[in-house]
Amino acid sequence: MPRLTVTDPAAPDPVGPYSHAASGPGNVLYLSGQTPIDPATGALVDGGIDVQTERVFANLASVLEAAGRSFADVVKVNVYLIDMGDFAAMNSVYAGVFSVPYPARTTIAVAGLPLGARVEIELVAASATAH
Repeated sequence: MPRLTVTDPAAPDPVGPYSHAASGPGNVLYLSGQTPIDPATGALVDGGIDVQTERVFANLASVLEAAGRSFADVVKVNVYLIDMGDFAAMNSVYAGVFSVPYPARTTIAVAGLPLGARVEIELVAASATAH
């Protein structure tokens, strides 16, 4: 089965050679990591980790919507932080996006992220019906 991709014109342009999301067999959608880029300006949003995390989730929501999905379809989340001191503030925003039962999640501290972002988040979504 060929790779199917999602390009969301409302999301920030990719900063490299990748698609916003791609799917293959099994109705699973893999979303590329999103950073806190404002799609209107192409620049990182100003503000702390809470503001950056909110922008990341807005970007992810846009890609999910373009693919006919929502946060309810998310089964796995990978969070990348440049400072684990930001964990609690990121987690507070995260808790407002997802509800019980929560998706599986991994949070990793990294040395750096594209464009100087403090947070990047990627998702895996699956749903019972084909899109």
